[in-house]
Amino acid sequence: MAPPPPPPVPGAPGAQYAQQFLSTALSQRGPAALPYAENVKWLIRQHLVALAESFPSLHPKASAFTHNDGRTVNLLQADGTIPIVYQGAVYNIPAVIWLLEPYPRSPPAVFLSPTRDMVVKPGHPHVDRSGSVLVPYLRSWVFPSSNLVDLVRSLSHLFGLDPPLYTRQNPNNNPTNPNPNPSLSPSPSPAPSPSSSSLSSRIYSSLSPYGGRFPPSPQAAAARPTEDAAEVYRRNATSKIIDMVHGDMAGLRRAREAEMEGLFSTQAELRRREEELSKGLREMLEEKEGLEQQLQLILMNTDVLEGWLRENEGRRRRDVDVDDAVEPADVLSRQMLECTAADLAVEDTIYSLDKAVQEGSIPFEMYLKNVRALSRDQYFHRAMSAKVRAAQVQAQVSSMAARVPHHAS
Repeated sequence: MAPPPPPPVPGAPGAQYAQQFLSTALSQRGPAALPYAENVKWLIRQHLVALAESFPSLHPKASAFTHNDGRTVNLLQADGTIPIVYQGAVYNIPAVIWLLEPYPRSPPAVFLSPTRDMVVKPGHPHVDRSGSVLVPYLRSWVFPSSNLVDLVRSLSHLFGLDPPLYTRQNPNNNPTNPNPNPSLSPSPSPAPSPSSSSLSSRIYSSLSPYGGRFPPSPQAAAARPTEDAAEVYRRNATSKIIDMVHGDMAGLRRAREAEMEGLFSTQAELRRREEELSKGLREMLEEKEGLEQQLQLILMNTDVLEGWLRENEGRRRRDVDVDDAVEPADVLSRQMLECTAADLAVEDTIYSLDKAVQEGSIPFEMYLKNVRALSRDQYFHRAMSAKVRAAQVQAQVSSMAARVPHHAS
């Protein structure tokens, strides 16, 4: 558990002791550490110190807080009174501001702590029967701009327009009738003058821990003369304007949050498209490199062909035998070329004879005779091709066997 705040020393500012207490409480580690995020503890300390400087009647403390689900946790609180001005008199409203675990990202919890002689005003717009406070500033809490000082100022203003606490009516406190005749009613006590009432309202009683006076109950207030209509209208209009401003702020905040969500979605979509464009650009660059390599190969082949054409430029003017244009590498290759050419020639001739007999250009007996002769020649050509191919394979095997000892040496 965090240590209690140091006792105030007369003549010393309360903010100094608040700083000492908060420095000790927020620096603790282990099981006794307060359940606040480490990255916002400095902001919590700053909020409470600023509150102690602006409102010395509110003191930072650490105490056990029980949630609605029964959990009990040690939290910071600002305990004391909130000064208000009501009808020219200064009152002090006892209150406790609890800094819950998600503070300052979420608003604090504010409760009134009336004493025995106080009562919560029924039907108050900002305070329920249990003393829980809910004002527009808490509903429109924005991290990190919202703070405790502005919250207490808003509470002081709203409670000054409509105080949430009143003095409890006690019929035993009526003055006794000094007249022995019971038929005569007691004379009313004289009402205090405005100056004496204002002066006495500003005097803090040493017997009361909160000091000052509190507004009378609604029943007693009803017996007073009717308030000025202009003042009531001004007070109601001010409260209405404040509510409207807080509502507009909350709506503007929601609109900006929705706009930010849209911008974040657009940013994510742009990043995804950027990745797709980068991937496509890389693929295009790789394809460009491949095309450049192919272009270089084509240019090299073009140079080779142009060189061959330059070397054989003069030969085009002479009659060149087609059979001499391609020279076989050896005798076996020449024989394979001749056999293959003769085989293909016989194949073409037989095909032409088939077309001719189908069209009736030659008699069928001549077709059979020619096909028989051509088939015999084709058989010999193919047999020769098989022998030449076998000879070529044998020659390649012999050549490979002859190179093996050379590579081994």
